Amino acid sequence: MGLREGKTPMIVDATAGLGRDSFLLASLGAQVTLIERSEKMHSLLVQGMKRAAREGGQLREIIGRMTLLKGDALDLIPELSAEAILIDPMHPERKNSALVKLELRQVREIVGADDDAADLVRLAIAHARKRVVLKWPAKAVPLEGVQKCTHQIIGKTTRYDVFMVG
Repeated sequence: MGLREGKTPMIVDATAGLGRDSFLLASLGAQVTLIERSEKMHSLLVQGMKRAAREGGQLREIIGRMTLLKGDALDLIPELSAEAILIDPMHPERKNSALVKLELRQVREIVGADDDAADLVRLAIAHARKRVVLKWPAKAVPLEGVQKCTHQIIGKTTRYDVFMVG
């Protein structure tokens, strides 16, 4: 995402979901704008962020670097100025029989599929000042209709397709 010692970029998390990635980035010092289009998920995030802020101390400081927006990232990204944009859409259904964690199955029930993920990546590439990062299953095929990424960071189950721009 471009975080380095002394460098804390303005980041947009275009698919906030549970807010974990945003919280981690904010805990490292980044200013993070979260976008969530699901009414129910947005409400859960509002409640969780309020509880965390009430805890005070370091939690309040981290939450203070997070701004939550309700809406569709396709509409909001052109209005924002982000050095980096993180996109973590709902992942494609697994082909094997292993079940996804219960928590992520519940999130899928709330937000549904992200059929416009490729559109979101293309839009993000057009508007980010430095980079776009797509969080995607390590073994999944690239999103159709999206340019080849600049580089990848591959973990055991997740990969990050990084698109350097600007």
